[in-house]
Amino acid sequence: MSSESNVAKAGLEGIVAAQSAISDVNGIEGRLIYQGYDIHDLAQHAAFEEVVYLLWHGKLPNKAELDELSSQLRGEVALPDPIIRLIQDTPKEANPMDALRTAVSALSFYDPDGADMSRKANLRRAVRLTAKFPTIVGTFHRVRNGQQPVEPRKDLSLAGSFLYTLWGKEADDVATRTMDVAFVLHADHELNASTFAARVTAATLSDMYSAIVSAIGTLKGPLHGGANEGVIKNLLEIGSLENVEPWLMKKFAEHEKIMGFGHRVYRTMDPRATHLIEMSRQLGERTGQKKWYEMSIKMQEVMLREKRLNPNVDFFSASTYYSLGIQTDLFTPIFACSRISGWTAHVLEQYDHNRLIRPRAEYIGPRDLKYVPIDKR
Repeated sequence: MSSESNVAKAGLEGIVAAQSAISDVNGIEGRLIYQGYDIHDLAQHAAFEEVVYLLWHGKLPNKAELDELSSQLRGEVALPDPIIRLIQDTPKEANPMDALRTAVSALSFYDPDGADMSRKANLRRAVRLTAKFPTIVGTFHRVRNGQQPVEPRKDLSLAGSFLYTLWGKEADDVATRTMDVAFVLHADHELNASTFAARVTAATLSDMYSAIVSAIGTLKGPLHGGANEGVIKNLLEIGSLENVEPWLMKKFAEHEKIMGFGHRVYRTMDPRATHLIEMSRQLGERTGQKKWYEMSIKMQEVMLREKRLNPNVDFFSASTYYSLGIQTDLFTPIFACSRISGWTAHVLEQYDHNRLIRPRAEYIGPRDLKYVPIDKR
């Protein structure tokens, strides 16, 4: 691997590993598009179900197409009884991402399409997975808190049904709209780590469930989806607005990473963060808990001034979810409930234009060593 084009880059930074029509991240301009549509346009106007259709089919649905997809999704929100029993048998102290990963893997046993790998069968799997993710997360949360699972509401949107299975009651319009926008914002983000993991698995022509399990395991890492949990833990540790700057300066002196700031691709404000900032503000005012928003704004100001770092999508999603009363360790599973739409879109695209993903490694170890008998080592 001697040519300049084959020089290894840590973390594959800047390496183009696939062609995709699903989404594009412009880090210089701070833009994110899904199938040609700017994220700001979609966040303001589109429901999550419309975005799901867009990611899978490359166009926004007309009313009949949206009604059909919504009907399909609502028809698949319920979990098979064995999956409910599996969740009930899961240790209550388990990490919710581990519970999600295990339940999704087990779902493959009950897939009515069996070994059928046609595009139509995989689209049906995509519907099932996208519909069932929120129900799995809500069911596990209730069970671990000693509550009975509730049947998901088939008359609600995916965002509304998720909050219903989580809380056991219908959420108000503000909470439902907030979750729906959050789902739209997190739906896809090009070749991030979890999406790449899903495509690598799919490229072997393994099944969609295996590819999605790969993605879930990757998203669990704190350098990917787990960052928003770290953000709220930091805010709770800081405790008050006047403590923000002293706390940050201490962390700077100790050379510690501040979760929720900076991004591998964006060199400007993460476009998704702009919507979450506003939602965090509105929810803070609505609940009378404005300090989380105010502390977040102060952290943003200090980080930009001292480190020239902007917040990413994880930073303001933390205070948004916390203001909704959602438990901290559910933040990453909520990310997954949205990103399953993008993961499945990428798996479908990989199957449609498949080539085994098999990069090379630059060998840096010794050469020309000779075997030495064990009694002479």
